[in-house]
Amino acid sequence: MSEIKKYIPWTIRIIIFALFIFSGISKMVSEHWNFQIWPFERQLITLGFADWCNAPYFARLIIALELAIGFSFLQKNYLTKIVIPITIILLALFCTHLTFEMIEHGPFNGNCGCFGQLVQMSPFSAFMKNIITIGLLIYLYNHLKKNEEEGRKGSLLIIIQLACALFMFMAIPIPPCEDEVSEQTPMENQETIQPDQPITQPVDSTKTIENLPEKTTTSTATAVPVKQVEKVEDGPKKVKSKFSKYTTFGSKQINLDEGKKLVCMFVPGCDHCRDAAKEIGQLSKKEGFPEVAIIFMDEETELIPEFFKVTQTDFPYQVIGIVEFWKLLGNDANTPGVIYMWNGNIIKQYEGTEGNKFEAGDLKKVLSAK
Repeated sequence: MSEIKKYIPWTIRIIIFALFIFSGISKMVSEHWNFQIWPFERQLITLGFADWCNAPYFARLIIALELAIGFSFLQKNYLTKIVIPITIILLALFCTHLTFEMIEHGPFNGNCGCFGQLVQMSPFSAFMKNIITIGLLIYLYNHLKKNEEEGRKGSLLIIIQLACALFMFMAIPIPPCEDEVSEQTPMENQETIQPDQPITQPVDSTKTIENLPEKTTTSTATAVPVKQVEKVEDGPKKVKSKFSKYTTFGSKQINLDEGKKLVCMFVPGCDHCRDAAKEIGQLSKKEGFPEVAIIFMDEETELIPEFFKVTQTDFPYQVIGIVEFWKLLGNDANTPGVIYMWNGNIIKQYEGTEGNKFEAGDLKKVLSAK
């Protein structure tokens, strides 16, 4: 038994090392193991810890700290004096944050982001993981305190932290901070109309002009009065929307603020986006369906041809930057985003895969509403 106990401290140290290294790496990759750090940056923004200008710095520093903590457990310097206490404090602080999240949103609602998008983990699961980890750290602290003489080379810890930070900032360059979409596209006049709200008609859908002079001739034929019909686009008053600057979709020019439009905000590799595109493709075959335009996020753009092949659609599209995409859709929103507009007014917006997710049946009801 004593032989087994001798290996327990190193077993715990390796477990903690693997846990923190995996946690740091998982925040830099997608569920398909493609490199992407923006989901973690966006999570910091959604939680209110940062904005799009400073989130890249915080994200890289946090991941660098996780990597440094992991590597620090493979050496013996200041383990009980610095490394273990700081790790316990950080885990306790995160448990406090998770507690508030569970109280506000429920223990099993959403992904805590501990392992990025690679491993979906509920707040309760993350809370229990941290409690177990703290227990292992307390055991390790007590054992090392009694049975192991620690090193005193504090400079090694500093080197580890600096090396991890240098790696993060050099390997993943920080993109320039983009201006807010609201500054690029003024929205003071934009209106949002609820689906169950009646749409006011600023003008009649048709206008008959009868006061034109009759055409006459010098012959004895009877003069025939001429009626001219002027067609006017019906619907709500035309306004300038936040999508007004997006006019070029491939080789096609589209004014999204004119008439009925369906703006789809998709990620090429997103399975839910592909499902939504398939349903929209089926609906678009019916006469009178709004013109469809896709705005893709600049992520996995090499999958765009596959996107259209799988969905069997050929909608016009354009690609915009990651930050610009989320500012446009909304930092608290999620993909797939589907926005039905009429003369620039947002009549209905769908987003994500939960309560406000896109449903073809609901869109049909909205389109048929008068």
